[in-house]
Amino acid sequence: MMTKNLTFLLAAIAAAGTSAFAPAQQRHFTKIPSSPTQLFEGTAADRASEVDVEPQMNPDNPNLPALKGDYDWDAEFAADPDWITENVPGKIVVNEVDLAAQVTELSKIEEKYRKIRLDQEYTKARIIGFVPMAETYNGRFAMFFLVVGLLTEYWTGITIPGQIEEMARVGGFIGPDY
Repeated sequence: MMTKNLTFLLAAIAAAGTSAFAPAQQRHFTKIPSSPTQLFEGTAADRASEVDVEPQMNPDNPNLPALKGDYDWDAEFAADPDWITENVPGKIVVNEVDLAAQVTELSKIEEKYRKIRLDQEYTKARIIGFVPMAETYNGRFAMFFLVVGLLTEYWTGITIPGQIEEMARVGGFIGPDY
């Protein structure tokens, strides 16, 4: 079983390393390791030292992390005559005062929804008291025992108040009738 899994792993690595749909001159092949231990050469400390622990920072603002997919399309297509960067239709130029007003309003909206989210998380974390889940369970139990009481009344002929009285007598809350 182990050799079957190992064979599948090696085949998957080989398939991932080839580019079958590329033209012949652009294809490259990776060498399949002859043993499984060659996949993990070196000690764990050596492999861990190769991992970049520091997060990549945004070159425009070093206080912010780099955004994945943040790509300078203008620099890439600057030589293309159809690529326009000036007088773009729909582009709005906002002055500093309007921009500050937008940031202030967006901050208010963000704070409002943050408070709503925190309230919802607090309500979900509560487990006792008048919480929505307890009310749901209470309603489900009430419906279940109402159906049980109605079915018992149908089968035995004893009404629901009679069933409650019988349970109180069996439980010792009401004395016997002599």
